[in-house]
Amino acid sequence: MLSRRRLLVLGGLAGGAALTPMTRGLFTETAQQARPMHVHDHGGRVPAVRSGATAAPFTVAMPVPPVLAPTLSMPGLDLYRLSIQPANAEILPGLTTPVLTYGGQFTAPTIRARQGRRTLVTFDNKLGHEANVHLHGGRVPAASDGYPMDLIADGKSRTYDYPNAQPGATLWYHDHTHHMEAEHVYRGMHGFYLVEGADEQQLGLPAGTYDVPILLRDALFDDKGGLVFDPADPYNRPTLLANGKAQPYFRVAARKYRLRLLNGSSHRVFELTLGDGAEMTQIATDCGLLPAPVQVTKLVLSSGERAEVVVDFGSLPLGGQVILNDVSGPVMRFDVVRRALDRSRVPGELRAMPLLAAATQTRQLTLSLDPVNIRALINDQVFDPNRVDMQVKRGSSEIWQVTNSDTNVGGSGFGVPHNFHTHLAQFRLLDRDGKPPLPGEAGWKDTVLIQPGETVRFQASFGDYLGRYVYHCHMLEHSALGMMGQMEIVS
Repeated sequence: MLSRRRLLVLGGLAGGAALTPMTRGLFTETAQQARPMHVHDHGGRVPAVRSGATAAPFTVAMPVPPVLAPTLSMPGLDLYRLSIQPANAEILPGLTTPVLTYGGQFTAPTIRARQGRRTLVTFDNKLGHEANVHLHGGRVPAASDGYPMDLIADGKSRTYDYPNAQPGATLWYHDHTHHMEAEHVYRGMHGFYLVEGADEQQLGLPAGTYDVPILLRDALFDDKGGLVFDPADPYNRPTLLANGKAQPYFRVAARKYRLRLLNGSSHRVFELTLGDGAEMTQIATDCGLLPAPVQVTKLVLSSGERAEVVVDFGSLPLGGQVILNDVSGPVMRFDVVRRALDRSRVPGELRAMPLLAAATQTRQLTLSLDPVNIRALINDQVFDPNRVDMQVKRGSSEIWQVTNSDTNVGGSGFGVPHNFHTHLAQFRLLDRDGKPPLPGEAGWKDTVLIQPGETVRFQASFGDYLGRYVYHCHMLEHSALGMMGQMEIVS
């Protein structure tokens, strides 16, 4: 059982942890230069480095996860099959790392679906214990959502039904076994699920091999290359991975690329910059395209969040290099190795954003850690699968006000960030502490970062399906301790 001190470490509050007092804000690992924390400055926290196996940066190539082929296709429907199984991966050069996977690969194969075309995905559990699958960002029936208690027994199979009746977006699939979700995801149970929108082809965005999904995450290795999972110390994961390789390089042509960035960590917040602050063109957030492109020099992604950017390498000479950096250090390097014809573009308008319907209800939720009883809470309650926390009418639109009350956990003087993810429902941010959201947050989302003391308001749409769905902090070590609630969609 976790001690009080271990829970403080989990929140980043004790020992060598990296969270700083609210009066100090972020600091870099080298200079430890303090700067104030701003409402919209959602930066990550620098992990304290623990000894273990590492790799020199930019010595291995970044792979692109293979696209999974259907086992059968018929009009309006594609069928897929994947195993849930242990495997070995070479994450660090020359070392073998035991991992847990979908399809035996770290990172799992990508499923590319089409808007309006249904997919049935069968998962065969060969893991040795129970597991399940959640399509993060998917608007799916409750029976296919990957409810935390709805598990696939070892040796059994389950077919998930994904209608794909939603606009194109970068989704991902991962484990959601309650109390085990953080470790399962950390050990490799994650992969991309890309819904190709009916409106995207006409936009002329980079496509084909120039449309690249990149799963970013962190890890800590022992001396033999094994993954070290310590749920009470998630900040001590100093090795940064891109598509399952430690600080890799990726060879690109001198032209535009569409990069689909996913924070697949169980806990870390990434604060990403390109080179010395070069501009990136953000075109999408969690649930699809923005109304219009936004020029950004920094992307902040908490666990589970996605952003799509177009980066033009055309101005770089052959042999040119540019590094994608996190606040804690380099993530990966892009190497320009050839020239290529580029007919792609980024139009000034991407996807129309309709006016929000009138909200039918406003709800208030408060996130907090309880270090005395070693719990993580929503509205002072831990998750109970036998309790329905709210009933929501199908087809309704509601405003949720979510507050992170953890400004001084356990009297430590430290604040803890949280984030918030809704199953089924997608939402649009209204404000942060009464201030408008950033332009890059203008689209539909399913996950949002909430800083200590911050209140976020969003309006969510509850269409499509009936049944029980959860909402929770997507810093998975927190949800595993109970920071999760349950809603029932009713007619």
